[in-house]
Amino acid sequence: MHVLDSFRLDGKVGIVTGVSSGLGVYFATALAEAGADLLVVARREDLLVENAKKISEQTGRKIIPMRADVCNEQDIVNMVKRAETEFGKIDILVNNAGIAVAGPSNLLTKEDWDRVLAVNLTGLFLCCKHAINSMISKQVSGRIINIASIYGLFGDVLPAAPYYASKGAVVNLTRALAVEYAKSGIRINAIAPGFFPSEMTKDVLSNSEIKAHIEARTPMGRLGNGEELKGAVVFLASDAASYITGCVLSVDGGWTAE
Repeated sequence: MHVLDSFRLDGKVGIVTGVSSGLGVYFATALAEAGADLLVVARREDLLVENAKKISEQTGRKIIPMRADVCNEQDIVNMVKRAETEFGKIDILVNNAGIAVAGPSNLLTKEDWDRVLAVNLTGLFLCCKHAINSMISKQVSGRIINIASIYGLFGDVLPAAPYYASKGAVVNLTRALAVEYAKSGIRINAIAPGFFPSEMTKDVLSNSEIKAHIEARTPMGRLGNGEELKGAVVFLASDAASYITGCVLSVDGGWTAE
């Protein structure tokens, strides 16, 4: 196989969560551009349907939108069944859905903590669980990509303890599942993005002092562009990464190198 061919995803089927806005749209677009057909899910159905239509028109791939909440296990079960019904299998899962609550830890409520952990960690685990069951039952050499964060690897001056905790847990959950299911032929890796303009980071980046801190803290001296995440997700989803599992790939302009 020519090395560039190993990055193609023709004939592959993926699920991407959190595709109503933000980085999930880039992840889904990248997989479709590489040849995959997709089931894309989110809670906000109107935005999801619009994004799915755009991705399909741009790439020529079959992109099916489905409203689902990763905090609801039955929604996840239905998501997996829908993918199997529409496509016959699941090759790729990108766990992108996530939320953040910022503020001094001593002022956060238990509800703040529970809400972030429910989406970022428990929901992600349940998506992994049901996708893995499908991959094993269909004898698919699957690949799962969990979206972590540089804040799962480092602390910083921005207060958002539940987010840091949840993303740190995603990092080690990725490693644990990678070891557990390596012999089943399922590769499980994570991407740890730095700061990218998105719906989640809009308020943070609107603060000029915080934005200046982020740019100064990043060796490349700038924010990322969503297009710069596309290569990472295609690589980890493709045969080009066939001997990589349990990896956390930072896409952060050098943040984690310091």
